[in-house]
Order: sequence, then structure tokens, then C-alpha cells
Amino acid sequence: MSETGSDGSDGDLLRAIAAHGDRRAFEELYRRYAPWLTARLRGRCADAGMVDDVVQETFLAVWRGSARYREDGDVAGWLWRIGSRRLIDVLRGDGARGRMRQALARLRHRDEVSAEERVLAGVEHGDLAGALVRLSPELRAVLQATVIDGLTTREAAVLLGIPAGTVKTRAMRARKQLREELA
Repeated sequence: MSETGSDGSDGDLLRAIAAHGDRRAFEELYRRYAPWLTARLRGRCADAGMVDDVVQETFLAVWRGSARYREDGDVAGWLWRIGSRRLIDVLRGDGARGRMRQALARLRHRDEVSAEERVLAGVEHGDLAGALVRLSPELRAVLQATVIDGLTTREAAVLLGIPAGTVKTRAMRARKQLREELA
């Protein structure tokens, strides 16, 4: 077993985990990314228990080697992709009851601004920040899921609990509104 310290790069940690089952490397990777992944997933799902389960499943996939990292990618993005897909799978399994819980949670937390929304609002390229803030929450959620998170239309539909056609329509409306405001 190698002595991978906290100063190892993310790639070094992943190589140590894959090659040697290095527990210290795994623990370091978990310390670096679990809080971040949890916060991001909680922005998508109000059920803290479900989010915690998804985070655990994500890191179990890394530990067991069922999730393969390609050396050329961003580790945070790779972990987000695994976690968001696992969340979608859980939400699919939860069916209508889960979608209802999600809808109620979104209504309850509608006025709360997520960390990601604060970051987006701080972008200083033209009036992009203002244009994004002026989008309705529904349009902003679709843009975040499809553009920022890189989900497919179908994945975004499951995550947001709306039909795929609605995702496409909202994405088109959001882009049109942004184009008009930034022109």
C-alpha cells in the first residue's frame, strides 16, 4: 500500500485507488470531494438522506472500480457525472411520489439562492449575470441541468420531474431570452 498524502494530485489518488486499493488515497479523495458533491446534489434533491446515499454510492463505485476515470478529464466533473446519474436512477425508482416530494421541496425552497446561483450571478462577462438572474427559476433550472451539469434532455427531465418536451421548450425559451438580453 502506498503512502499517498494529502498533497497528491487527484489523478495520483485515483491511480493509487485503482492500482493498489489504497485506502488512504480513497479517504483523501473522499475528504476532498464528498462535501462538494453533497452540496451540489442537495441543490437538486431536498431529501438529505437520499443525497447521502447517492454520495456513498458514487464513492463506492470509485472504490470498487466500476466507475473508470479517464486521465484527461476533470475529477470533480467526473464525480458529478457519476453522482448526478445515480441521483437520476434513484429518482426514477421513486416514481410519482418522489417527483411530488421534489416539486413540494422546490416550492418550499424557491426563495433560497443556491451557492451555484450566487456564483452564476457573480459572472462578470457583459450582463450575463443579470440576464441569468432575470430568468425564471424554471428556465434557470433547465439551463443549469443541461448546460452547466451536462445532462441530456431525458436526464434533465427525470431530475427536474418534468417531461422531456418541456425541458426542450424551456431550454429554447431560456436561450432566446438570454440572446435578446445580451444583444
